[in-house]
Amino acid sequence: MSAEQSGDRVEQEPAAAQKAPAAGEGYSLSARIGAEAAGSFLVDGGALGIGMFNPQGGFAVPFGFGFAVVAAMLAFGYVSGGHFNPAITLGTALAGRTRWKHVLPYIDAQVAGAPLAAAALGGILRSHPAAGQSQGLFAAISNNFDAGGSSGFSLAGVFLAGAVCPALLVGVYLGATSPGARPGSAPFAVGLVLSVLTAFLLPVSNAGLNPARSTATVFFGDGAAAGQLWLFWVAPLLGAVIAGLIYRSAGAAPQRRSKPARGKAADFGYAGDGVAVEEAGKPEVPDNGATEAREFFDGPGGAAKPRPGQSGK
Repeated sequence: MSAEQSGDRVEQEPAAAQKAPAAGEGYSLSARIGAEAAGSFLVDGGALGIGMFNPQGGFAVPFGFGFAVVAAMLAFGYVSGGHFNPAITLGTALAGRTRWKHVLPYIDAQVAGAPLAAAALGGILRSHPAAGQSQGLFAAISNNFDAGGSSGFSLAGVFLAGAVCPALLVGVYLGATSPGARPGSAPFAVGLVLSVLTAFLLPVSNAGLNPARSTATVFFGDGAAAGQLWLFWVAPLLGAVIAGLIYRSAGAAPQRRSKPARGKAADFGYAGDGVAVEEAGKPEVPDNGATEAREFFDGPGGAAKPRPGQSGK
């Protein structure tokens, strides 16, 4: 290949890469917040509804949680990254995968979506003859601890389980959505592990894995769960901190490249592959935080690679 041909190829690569925009590129923060709220509504509403209207239990509840997460991540993950859980949002921030300025808006959206789903369930229940028992039904699906609660497990045991299991959930999310993971597998990996962890935690604490889900039921229960809500925030967030820090310390977190000083520090956000959004000698490319979703579904770079024999033009 001649130098001229090589030069043409190098010059044409950026143009070819621009032809296939990254999935989720250009979504605003408000769009991502809406996606998180909608996903939280779907995940928590569907799972809580199964628990409330199917008291026989069995595998319906854990699989309900898992399938709801798969559906929500496929439907909304390309916009927001598909967290739907404050623990996942905190863990990805500590791992360098979510901008810190987006953490509170994400969590606010998740906490808003879950109680809205619980309110919808309460409205549905009003059409049933057992409407007068709604407070007891919400109390029955609320997270709890101590020997006086329905679980029978002490505070220490519930706290330990409530920290370890969310840490595993966050770890699976970080691994399944990493640039090197198999594209498109993240919703199924996260959904499956959530089903397993939910089945494990149901007899311990009514599956206290998601602080937003734990908050949703206390508004409509008998008040006992509200006094224990602190544990179902502290333990999962502690687990998220552990998972996020382990991910970062293990060298799996994105390594950010800095830009030569121009008198002002660049605002680097997560770009999926850990490369700063703004690099030396290149114009700034708006990220909008949506490249989480690009790496999540389309793999590194977001654009489909040309098949053998194709020029990529």
